Parts: sequence; C-alpha cells; structure tokens
Amino acid sequence: MKKFFFSAALLIASALSMGAVETLNSPDGKLSVNFDLTADGTPTYNLVYNGKEVVATSRLGLELKKGKSLLNDFSLVRTTRSSFDETWEPVWGETATIRNNYNEMAVRLSQPFDGKMREMIIRFRLYNDGVGFRYEWPEQKDFTYFVIKEERTEFAMTGDHTAYWIPGDYDTQEYDYTVCRLSEIRKDMPKVLNPDNASTSVFSPTGVQTALQIKTVDGVYLNIHEAACINYATMHLNLDDKNLVFTSWLTPDARGDKGYMMAPCHSPWRTVMVAPTATAVLDSKLILNLNEPCKLKDTSWIHPTKYMGVWWEMITGKSTWSYTDFNAVNLDSIDYKRAKPNGRHAANNDNVKRYIDFASAHGFDQLLVEGWNIGWEDWIGFEKDYVFDFVTPNPDFDIAMLNNYAHSKGIKLMMHHETSGSLRNYERHMEAAYSLMNKYGYDAVKSGYVGNILPRGEYHYGQWANNHYLYAIEQAAEHHIMVNAHEATRPTGLCRTYPNLVGNESARGTEYQAFGGTMPHHVTILPFTRLQGGPMDYTPGIFCMDLSKVASDNSSKVNSTLCNQLALYVTMYSPLQMAADLPENYERYMDAFQFIKDVAVDWSDSRYLAAEPGEYIVAARKEKGGERWFVGGVTNGDARTLPVAFDFLDAGKKYVATVYADAKDADYQTAPEKYVITKGLVTSKDAVKLFMARGGGFAISLVPAGEADKKLKRLKIK
Repeated sequence: MKKFFFSAALLIASALSMGAVETLNSPDGKLSVNFDLTADGTPTYNLVYNGKEVVATSRLGLELKKGKSLLNDFSLVRTTRSSFDETWEPVWGETATIRNNYNEMAVRLSQPFDGKMREMIIRFRLYNDGVGFRYEWPEQKDFTYFVIKEERTEFAMTGDHTAYWIPGDYDTQEYDYTVCRLSEIRKDMPKVLNPDNASTSVFSPTGVQTALQIKTVDGVYLNIHEAACINYATMHLNLDDKNLVFTSWLTPDARGDKGYMMAPCHSPWRTVMVAPTATAVLDSKLILNLNEPCKLKDTSWIHPTKYMGVWWEMITGKSTWSYTDFNAVNLDSIDYKRAKPNGRHAANNDNVKRYIDFASAHGFDQLLVEGWNIGWEDWIGFEKDYVFDFVTPNPDFDIAMLNNYAHSKGIKLMMHHETSGSLRNYERHMEAAYSLMNKYGYDAVKSGYVGNILPRGEYHYGQWANNHYLYAIEQAAEHHIMVNAHEATRPTGLCRTYPNLVGNESARGTEYQAFGGTMPHHVTILPFTRLQGGPMDYTPGIFCMDLSKVASDNSSKVNSTLCNQLALYVTMYSPLQMAADLPENYERYMDAFQFIKDVAVDWSDSRYLAAEPGEYIVAARKEKGGERWFVGGVTNGDARTLPVAFDFLDAGKKYVATVYADAKDADYQTAPEKYVITKGLVTSKDAVKLFMARGGGFAISLVPAGEADKKLKRLKIK
C-alpha cells in the first residue's frame, strides 16, 4: 500500500467570528465546497462543479429533543485543513486496488447555551467525484448526552432535475423505481404506493430513500447518500417541492426519537457524488473510501462465492419452508416427531442431495438451504416474539449426514437464519447458532429480517436495529462466518471495514419476479442507487420465465429475457452470486448455463463501457488471478443495439469470444427464452454491435486463445 499524508493546520484567528466563507477544493480543482455562517449563525454550504453551482446554499444542523438545538447562533472558532492520498486493496471487489485521495476541511464551531459554551465540528472531505461531510461532537465538559429530534441537513437543488427514486420508508426498499422530475414526485407517489408494496411507515408524499440518483437539467449526475452509518438512524430525504430542497429525515424509534448520542461521537457522512457521465457514477468509490479501513486482522477465510439454493421453489410456491402445515397442529406444543409432514417441504434429505449433486457437477461453491429448521409453522401463523432457535433441524433434514455428503462432493452448505424480525431472540441464540455452523463447516449465513421488528414499534432502519445488524456482523467475524443479510438496513459501505459482510438485499430483488413481476428498467437503475453502498444479493439466473410451469398456482411472468439474466452476473456486482433457478430449468438450456458456470465472482479490473440510468448498462470485468474478461449488457423495456469495443483487452493478444445474445425475435413478454450463441476470435482492435431485445441483454466471455483455437474464425455478429 502506498500512502501519503500531509496535514497543514490552518488555524484562523477568528474566534467568535461569523460570515467568513471557507472554501475547499478537490484534488483536481474541478469541485469546491464553500462553508459559511449566516447573520444568525446558521451553518451553510454549497457545492460548485466546473464553476457552476450544483448544490445551492443549504443549511446544516440538528434539532434536539430538549434544550437549545444545534441549528444557529454558532461562531467560527477555527478551520483545520489537510490532504490525504492512499491506495488500498479490498479483500474482494470490482478492482484490485482503490485510490483514496481527498482534501479535508474541519470547521470547529461554538454555540452558547444555558450560560455555557459547547462545540460542534463539521468535517468536509472533498474528492474529485464528490463530497462527504459529517457532524462531530468532541469530548467536552458541559455537553455529553443529547437526543436528536431531527437532523436538518439540506441539499438544495439548482433546477427541476430528473430523479430516480423509491418512496421514503422506514422498513423496506422493495419498490420498483420511478423516474420523473423533482416537481412530479408528489404527483407520482400515489402510483407507487399500492397495497402490494407500501409499508405503513411511509412518512411523506415527497419523501424518498437514498441512494438517490439525480440527473441535472445541465446533464450532470448527482447522487445523494450516506456513508459509514454506525450507531445512528438511517437517513431519508424529504423534498420541499416548491423550493426543490431536500432535507434529511431520520428513521425514528418506537418513541419517535431519532437518535441517542453521547459525546465524543459523530454522525455518518452525508455524501453528494458529482459526475460528468453516468459511467463515472458507476466507477465511483466515494462511499467505500469514506468508511474506515478493515478492522479484521485475519481475512484469509473470507472468499467470494458462487452458490445455488433450495429457495426458488419456495418463492414460486412450488414448495414450502415449513415441515408441517401451521394450522394442523397445536402451536403451543408442537411435537415435530409426531406432526404430519405436509409433503411439500423442500429442505428434505433427498431433495437437498439432488441439489448438492447438481451444484457439485457444475463447479459451484455452496448450496443455500432454507426451511431446514423448526419454527416456520409458528412464525407464519402468528408471528410470535419467540420462534426460531437456529439450531434444531426438521425431522427430514439430517444436518450431519447432509454436511458430510456435501463436503464429499466439494460443496459447503450455506446456513439460513430467518430471525422473523425478533432481534433480541436472535441475539440470545447467536452464539449457539454460529457455533453450530462452526461444528458442521458452514462459513456463510443468509440472515433474514422479514416482518415487523420485535419489540413492536421499532423499525428496520432505526438506530437500534442498525446497531443489531453490526453486532451480528462483528459476532460472525469472531466465528469466521460471512454474512449475507436480507431485509436489513441499506448498506453504507461498511463492507470495507467488515469485509465478512459479503452481501445485502435491502432492495427489490429477483424474488419479486415471482410475486407479480418487476419493471425491466429496475436492473438499469440499481447499480446507480442501492449498489452505491455495497453489493446486493440480487439472486439472478432465472431461465424459466413462465412461472406457471414451476408452480401451477403462480401466474407470474419474469420480466426479463434469458440473456438479461446472464448479463446481471456482470452488471450487478457482488462477490456473492446465486444461480437461483431450479436444476431442471438449467438442464433445458445447458449451453446458456455455461456462462453462469464460467463467470467469475471476484475482479481485478472493471470498466463501465456505456450507461444511462433507467435505460442501459454495459460493463466489462477481468477476473482476479486470471486473464479472462466477462462483459454484460442490460436494457430497459426498449429494444436497442449498442456497440461494444474490445479495447480493454491486452494489445497483441487474441481472445476467444463467446457471445450470448437475444435472438432477433426475443422479447421479455412474448419470447423471453430465445437466444443465440456465437463464437469467434477478437483482439483489442475489434468491436461489435449487439442487439438487446425489450427487457433483454447480452453476455460475453473472453478467454485468451490457445493452440487449439487457431482454426476459429474472427467473431462476426449477424
């Protein structure tokens, strides 16, 4: 690691002064942030890119539950500046190295209250691609404990920009994205909030969630989010749609309070990314860089994983998680040895062995098994506070035998912990659950937080729940266990600090294709929004698009072509990638399944070749530790043809390109499973034009050519 640190303390002798503008420039000089105090001592900032304001003058501060708030009456004590430049190596990631280069300005403010003085620092870190700033409260004699009523950070927009948004909700991000002007959010909100996906915790007709992608009227790309959310509530944004000003809105607790703080402490970073192109947004590492370096001394046990799962058959309704029907037994005294099995329980010995055999035969690393443990009948029926113990298998799941069988086939089983939202129950059983995993050789867990948080009144994104998620990650690290959390809080880059956090859901994933469908543009927006904070376990790879062929009572259609599903392994970055469909559906299309078998899950280099949020993404990635490249392209509900140049390949070398593309008559609604596979030689000087059907895509594997490939012809796409 190369590291350069320079700290030049600029101490402004302006104690008790007001109104002095403090300016900080990015390392390349194109971006600047200006801090000022208004006449009444209100902290403000604005953001200027290439000489033009992209965030207008916006107020900073917090409203406290008791006493004088941290909103105004501030004076400038001093300003300290520094610069930082390092290159660090992620344990896993889109690239082998990441540069962390910023200029910093810490503004120390003082405020009189109750005849005393208290201090607050606003720290700005300015990168070439955006800014992060946070509130800090140093240790001080007269100000230690305080309760946040609301954070009042503003992001004032400079025009009626285009936003790519989902509604503000304290419990879920599982919405399709809406694309509209800022002034149209209020009008479009009722269309989004339908009974199938609206939580009771939606807070405002103009409230939206981060990461919020914006394209300005001048064509500049902005992204508002947060980084390193620790011991703090998740931030939403409420829009004043008359003045086009977003204001932070924190997730409350059961009492309506937004945060319990004890100095010394600080808020998460509030971030504004600024980029000239859509591909630059996808390239940005702003959120990761604003997180602390890895805290784990040993990371050798953390590894990217390609897995299958006993999962999709339950999602589609073909099978069940529960061993017996919940209404067939006395739930207060379930005797599983005597209970009558329902005949549809998927996590049974024979079925799990079938999945193990298929996963092993095709080179997968692990197999997730959901519904392996007792408790599903109780939870599904009544959502009691105490349901799962995370250690007791169902009668038809022989945990010791299946682990031995899996290991003999070169497969590890992946644990599933559905907490049913009962966080304290999970914490009580966590040590025993993780120890059981260690005993049987599990090294990864998919945790779930479906349902209302118990005790009731808390929310998924509140300070209390956020602290729980981090506690689970820290405890898992003690047991050398990787965590893939579903229905947890939205990520804010903590995977840098805790790289055993290998995945999250926290968005509308593939499972919603089985619940009525997802709009095709969804996968062209997620990398700009949800994935800015960390990878998502999107669970791609569905090959049978008519789900009535999987479960007779499911009439849903997957709004995607088969080649779109292949492309997601490249366009939706994650070190944890699932082949989500059933083995029998892959067996129908083994030539296309080859791409899923081949594609890597860890990368040394990534290039975004073309992108526009809501329309299309084309990405190319080079496998870590090898010479193969993989390319993926996805489109929205519009068919399009895009050029792909291979200039990222090593000059002077020939590669065998295998192209998986939508057939000319493919369409996500009428012919989703039609595709064409073409093979040929390419070099860095070549380029092709590839067709993507409506809801479609393409995938390409590029392998250095060997002696046996000499007879291949140049790649030609018809």
